[in-house]
Order: sequence, then structure tokens, then C-alpha cells
Amino acid sequence: MKKIIVAGLGPGSEADITPAVLQAVKEADVVVGYKYYFRFVKPYLKPETECIDTGMKRERDRAQQAFDMAEQGMTVCVISSGDAGIYGMTPLIYEMKRERESDVEIVSLPGISAFQKAASLLGAPIGHDLCVISLSDLMTPWAKIEKRIIAAAEADFVTAVYNPKSQGRYWELYRLKELFLQHGRSADTPVGYVRQAGRPEQEVKLTTLSQLDPEDIDMFTVLIIGNSQSYQWQEHFITPRGYYREASEEGSKLGQNIMIQSFRTIESELKHKDLPLDHKWALLHAIHTTADFQMEDILYTDPGAVESLYHKVVSGELRTIVSDVTMVTSGIRKGALERLGVKALCYLSYPRVKEMAETLGITRTQAGIRLAVEEHPDALFAFGNAPTALMELCELIRKGKAHPAGVIAAPVGFVHVCESKHMVKPFTDIPKIIVEGRKGGSNLAATLCNAILCFNDAEALKPGRDI
Repeated sequence: MKKIIVAGLGPGSEADITPAVLQAVKEADVVVGYKYYFRFVKPYLKPETECIDTGMKRERDRAQQAFDMAEQGMTVCVISSGDAGIYGMTPLIYEMKRERESDVEIVSLPGISAFQKAASLLGAPIGHDLCVISLSDLMTPWAKIEKRIIAAAEADFVTAVYNPKSQGRYWELYRLKELFLQHGRSADTPVGYVRQAGRPEQEVKLTTLSQLDPEDIDMFTVLIIGNSQSYQWQEHFITPRGYYREASEEGSKLGQNIMIQSFRTIESELKHKDLPLDHKWALLHAIHTTADFQMEDILYTDPGAVESLYHKVVSGELRTIVSDVTMVTSGIRKGALERLGVKALCYLSYPRVKEMAETLGITRTQAGIRLAVEEHPDALFAFGNAPTALMELCELIRKGKAHPAGVIAAPVGFVHVCESKHMVKPFTDIPKIIVEGRKGGSNLAATLCNAILCFNDAEALKPGRDI
């Protein structure tokens, strides 16, 4: 019978060979493959079955020999590791059948792929959408491989990596790591890798994307890189499908996940990648709120301002945020304020403010700041609307009446806006965050407050815990 059975033996353990494959080798007149794999099937062969070793990297010769013998009426079993349809012999056999216009019947039997075996050893890392990428450029130009890597990273696929390294290819895995970090994958993304899966030499390791050391990888290793939902738990690598999600938490988790993805997208599109962490954290919040990448050019922060203000909050030194208008306080996350024991106040609607403004002939926002300074001279002051309020604070600082823990200067408009921001900048001993020029707004002032309150999430790039 003219037949070629292309069979995947699995990753390397006899226990991982499927019953269908074992039955196929029992029926075969000839087994063609690399000699290393014969040991797994010899116990199941007929005594007269011939085993033909074609050597490594001689796939076309292997296929040619299989067709030559099958066309003589034999049943030929072509064996390879893993699943023969994944980077294996099956596509070549079908292409050769077409080229030869052969009437040989082709049967393809699936096997357990190396990435499936690796996944089972690591826990449950491929529970959601995934892709498989080979880093070998023998058949595919590196430029195309790089496009696929970027697409996988940006699309948030769990990604299995084949052929990560060889004696002649030492740098490709370094480049993959760099691209994943540049295109949206966080530094703490779980990464698992398995060497010699299913074989006696098997090694299983779990790390993170930032800690991944390509020097610990060889050509017998399969890597699996998690997506944004993947996590480590008790030495296991898990990517949830979404079934086990508490209904009461579903909305908040979904909101945070969307925000995390947004931040990673923004980070991947920044012109300047190597920014101090606390400045970048404030910048990501500003761009996320406005969708305006000009923030890269106009958001100014004093060195270490965000981090130092966060530590003042944690230490209890900073307990009050004062804003010029209620829209700012409305945008500061209530969960963060409650968690950290901070009050957000706006004096604009206080009866004394209206009376003071009318008596002195000043704006209500100015009057609100005067009253706030009387009660909380050491607050964090956040301005998102009124330049006159910011100018008032500057005067009170110069007179020694106000000693702010920090200033967020983001008033918006056309009159006195730029000047008010220039006025606050010379106070070098006060940590400042300034949206320079005409742009600003209450939403910006609020989100910059939020950046301070959740700075401890910056390194992991996981915003939105209090959404």
C-alpha cells in the first residue's frame, strides 16, 4: 500500500507518544527519521521493519527516501519529535507530494509539541490566546521574524519561543527580550523555560522578563512568555482564561487591566525611553488622561518630585491635598485617599471664600487658596484651572505664610497661565510638577495627584489599583 505516515513522537518521553502513533509504527514497513528517535519506537516495530537514519539537517533527503520507498508499495512512517506539523516534516512531505505529482497517500498524526509539554511542566501558562515563534532565520529572514515578535508583544499573546539559540545564533533572544519590553510587556511578566522537556536531562525554570538571562538558554530549550494577565503562584506559571473571576471584583479588575494595557501602549510609543521612573510615571498618567503625546515636551517635574511626595504621604508628613477647583478633587481616586489617610480639599464653595473675594476684590479661587493656607500651609497644592490661584500661592510662599509639601501647576487657558507657571518654578526647595505653556486642566492636575499616591505601582507598571 502506497502510504506515508508522518508521525510526531512528542517531546522526548515514551510516555508522551500517542496510541495512534504507536499503532502507526507497528504497521510500518519502513521507519525513516533521525537515529536518536528510533529508541522510542523500536520496541513496537515488526521484526522485519527497516529503520533508515538520514542524519540531522537532511530533511529533504528524508522526504525523498520516504517517497521512493512508498511508491514501491510500502507503508513508510516518517518520525520526528514533537508534532510533525509544527516546524516538522509534514509540510515538506505535502509539498514534495505536489512536486512529484505522487499518488502516495499521506497520513498526518499529531504529537505533543514541545511547548505543550513545557507548559504542563510550568503549570498553566497557555490558558489564553497564544502564538509560537521560531528565532531560527535559516528559513525566514530576521526582518520578518522581528515583525512577528513585535506583533506578538503588542497583541498581548502568550508567546512560545522555539530555536531561541544555537552555536551560531547568540544575539536573537537578547533582541526578542528588548522588543517585548519596548512594545508593551512589563518587566515582571512571567517567563518559563524548559530544557530537554520530557527527557532525563529535563530542567524547568521560572523567572520574569526583566530577569531572563539569555545565557542560560540553549538550543534544546523552549521558552514561554506570559501575557498581561499571567502571574506566578507557588512556583507555578498561570495565565487565566477568565472563568475564575469573582463577580464583585470583575469590573474593577477589568478596569485596571484596560488601564495597564493603555500604559504599556503609551510607554511603547514614547519618543524617549530612558526616563527617570518617577518622571515617566507622571508622564504616563498625563498622556493617558489627555491622549496628548506633546506631554513628553511640556510636562516638567523636579528631579525626584513624584517619589519624594509619595514618601511624604507614606511617612504621614503629607496628609492634605488642596485644589483650586472641585473638579480636581473629584478626579483624585477616593480609594487611594482612604488607603493612605489623605484628605483632598477645595475651599471654593466655602461661605468665607465668597465673602473674602467680594470684600477684597479678588477671584474666589484666590480667596480659596488664602483660606487654605491659613489652615493647611504645608499641603500639596494642585492647580488645574485658575492661574490667579497659583499666583496667589506664589505670593504667600514669598511672604513666608505658605510652606507647601509640593505644587502641581497645571492651570489651563490664555491669560496669566504661562506667567503663573514661571512664577512657581524658582522655588527650588519645593517639589514641583508643571504642565508648561497654555495646556493643563483639572483632569491633568487630578491624574498627577494619582500618580503620586500610587507611585509604589510604578516599577511594575501596574496602574489603577484604586479604580
